[in-house]
Amino acid sequence: MDSQKLSKQFTFLKEIDAMKTILRQNWVIGKSHREDDAEHSWHAAMMAMTFAEYAKPTVHTDRAIKMLLVHDLVEIYAGDSPCFDADVVATQAAREKAAAEKLCALLPDEQADSYRALWEEFDAAETDDAQYAAAIDRLQPLLLNLYTDGASWQGRTVTREQVFRRNALTKQVLPALWPFVEYAVQACYEKGLLAE
Repeated sequence: MDSQKLSKQFTFLKEIDAMKTILRQNWVIGKSHREDDAEHSWHAAMMAMTFAEYAKPTVHTDRAIKMLLVHDLVEIYAGDSPCFDADVVATQAAREKAAAEKLCALLPDEQADSYRALWEEFDAAETDDAQYAAAIDRLQPLLLNLYTDGASWQGRTVTREQVFRRNALTKQVLPALWPFVEYAVQACYEKGLLAE
């Protein structure tokens, strides 16, 4: 057994426990508290498993789940970037790249390369696996907003068009779930939770 490798792995696992403290804009269904990154990653991974039958046959769901589990680890250092806040999004790529380097440096080289590759693939959203993961990642907040009366949109002006644009990948990657997106956006609009 390589004790140095094991020590690095434990250090990494200790560090990523901080995901439980990174609050997102979304509220959990029931509105007891704002969702944290760990809850989001778990929920998105479960959605990827649950909706696997609707994915393209070329999608490797297990790889997509791995991407969903690592994609927000960078927020431990970079913080959450609300998708409808243009100023925050403008600096997101640089902050997250630096965070990925810092976080992956904690791991043994082989694992660092593997996790970094998964994170980069998700971020680029060019492969079928990454597009499936990205579509799920965008669908999950919409699901929460539908059942929390748009809790994460309150105090902001978020439009139907912005939400449709944010979830456009769903139409391409998971067309069977697009009617849910249309329903959720329309229902939120009719409740006055989304602007025109």
